[in-house]
Amino acid sequence: MAKAYGGNPQLNASRALTRVRDEDVAIAQSGYRPTASINVQAGVTQQEGSLEGGTRQQLLKPASAGLVVNQTLFNGFQTDNNTRRAESGVYGQRETLRFTEMSVLFSAAQSYMNVLADTATLELRRNNVEVLEEQLRQTRDRFNVGEVTRTDVAQAEARLAGARADVSAAESALRTSIGIYRQNIGVEPRQLAPGRPLDRYVPASLDQAVAVGLKEHPQILSAFHAVDAAEAQVKVFEGTLYPTLSVQGQVQQAYDQQLANTSGYAASILGRLTIPLYQGGQEYAQIRQAKETAGQRRIEAEQVRDQVRAQIVDFWGRLEAAKARVIASQAQVQANEVALNGVREEARVGQRTTLDVLNAQQELLNARVNLITAQRDRVIFSYGVVQAIGRLTVRFTAVPVAAYSPKTHFDQVKDLWFGVRTADGR
Repeated sequence: MAKAYGGNPQLNASRALTRVRDEDVAIAQSGYRPTASINVQAGVTQQEGSLEGGTRQQLLKPASAGLVVNQTLFNGFQTDNNTRRAESGVYGQRETLRFTEMSVLFSAAQSYMNVLADTATLELRRNNVEVLEEQLRQTRDRFNVGEVTRTDVAQAEARLAGARADVSAAESALRTSIGIYRQNIGVEPRQLAPGRPLDRYVPASLDQAVAVGLKEHPQILSAFHAVDAAEAQVKVFEGTLYPTLSVQGQVQQAYDQQLANTSGYAASILGRLTIPLYQGGQEYAQIRQAKETAGQRRIEAEQVRDQVRAQIVDFWGRLEAAKARVIASQAQVQANEVALNGVREEARVGQRTTLDVLNAQQELLNARVNLITAQRDRVIFSYGVVQAIGRLTVRFTAVPVAAYSPKTHFDQVKDLWFGVRTADGR
């Protein structure tokens, strides 16, 4: 899980998107700040005029340079609400990042357990081939001395052929699991330790699990941040109906504007008040549209709550069923081991047929495979419950890896007035 957390491309892409959303706040806060520009002009002017007794020509080289500064003082709280909308977007993306983290960690755990289970299953099936090869050899020896018929030999041969086909299928399944493991975790599986369930992070009851999930699940929190952003957007559009007040300061130095070898200096400060009256109805339509969008986001948030609740109940039921299957499969394996030993002893004295022995061996193999599957599901579904309640993160489960903090980048860029380099130096 630590390796998946550090190198999974899906998680890294979600972190990058979180940093993108951080810049939305800096963009929104630019509305609080002044804008400044320098204007420079230069050229050549030929002037010619008539005077008594002749004409007069003059070559001018007019030039000017000026500084203009604009500052918005009031715009109907649009900047405030744009900032609030951007911050809600940042918080929502952080929750989306946390959900991506949980999905990646769950996929890593699932991949890990699938490789373990498929490796154990392949080993069982290979051992079964060896047992059936020995069974076939013994059956042929008994056929040669007349103890069994050709039918017994054919049954042993058929069962061995099927076992070899099962080995091929198990090898294919293991290769697939290894490929998915490499995709999710980033390295080849090497010397995997037995997997352990996350029982200490699983709530004591289903009701507690649902309560935790509805309070902490990142999809729910992200959905409500989307509601906040939509409501702020309504306020932004409502702000277009308010007056706008701004101030402009300007200084300018000019040369040779009318006469050669002359200069002039000017400075001014102007206030501007703009009162909107009617813009064709666009602003009203935008307000109505934004309100409908906010209503949609509220409905979607409730839908997400229902989905999370259903997912918690689903994984909880799967975990309880897996626990029961482990106990039942262990009992089944023990019973089939006793049965196989008994059938073999009875077959030696002629009370059981070759088919009886083959069937007993197959039942024991099936029970062992079922136990492996149940043990795998027992671990995976414990991770599934922790994910469903919103707690499958490196911080909560104490995975030994440095946790990524999206707040660090946010604090670095939210108040930047200038600069084109990203926080990591790009």
